[in-house]
Amino acid sequence: MAEPIYNELHRLLLTNEVLHSDETHLQVINGPGKSAQSKSYMWLYRTSSDAKNSIILYEYQPSRSAMHPDKFLDGWSGFLHADGYSGYHSLEKNGNITVIGCIAHARRKFNDALKGIAEKDLSTSAAYIGKKYCDKLFSIEADIKNLTSENRYNERLKRSRPVMDEFFLWLNAESYSKGLHGNAVNYTLKQWKYLERYLIDGRLEISNNRAERSIKPFVIGRKNWLFSNTPKGAKASAIIYSIVETAKENDLNPYDYLTYIFRQAPNLDLHNSEHLNSLMPQYFKNTARA
Repeated sequence: MAEPIYNELHRLLLTNEVLHSDETHLQVINGPGKSAQSKSYMWLYRTSSDAKNSIILYEYQPSRSAMHPDKFLDGWSGFLHADGYSGYHSLEKNGNITVIGCIAHARRKFNDALKGIAEKDLSTSAAYIGKKYCDKLFSIEADIKNLTSENRYNERLKRSRPVMDEFFLWLNAESYSKGLHGNAVNYTLKQWKYLERYLIDGRLEISNNRAERSIKPFVIGRKNWLFSNTPKGAKASAIIYSIVETAKENDLNPYDYLTYIFRQAPNLDLHNSEHLNSLMPQYFKNTARA
């Protein structure tokens, strides 16, 4: 009953030009050809801030292979926010997907480098300088978050582009560094072409925090239920999580929305697009407000 709704949400997700993605591991006890201790993955795809209707979808897959997002996004063209995992970068091979990096990940690397430094020495440390560049970029984003995408693009060119250029020069000068600071510098340099791409379109975001926030409910749930018994159960979890989190993202009460679905769906032809549309979150939202 819920799977046709999930499939329609998937179709609608791919009508958006800007998406976010992330993934986290889970344990599936009885997966074919895999030991009970091996890792499987729950992938997440969601709309960005420019979407008319928010959609959050989870997809279970037995591995972290790039073939899974490649298949899930088959035929889609647009900007994909992601972390630094090379599997996402490989999606660019056909020229229809542009991966946008996450400066929040770079900032965390510099934060990690600061943890072993005495407080009195923090402000003069090289890692602190790297973090301050990231902080300045995020501060600009906070200032311009309510602008139109066109004005945000122009403000980034005027204010963020010079900071990025200066940051890049500093990173290259620090590329000899070792230890945690060196790791932060070289990670940022390696990811640079993806990190600076948020400047090319005002609809894009400086980080992939949106996806990380959306995958968190599953991560928290995993701490309680620990594992899935079978791939079929993991897939069912992905579908239910998708419907519940999409409802929440659209300011719907998940219980009310699920109750609506379970009452209406048995009386509908879910192969009929009009009937299926009547089960979408936006339709329910409009009906509830009427």
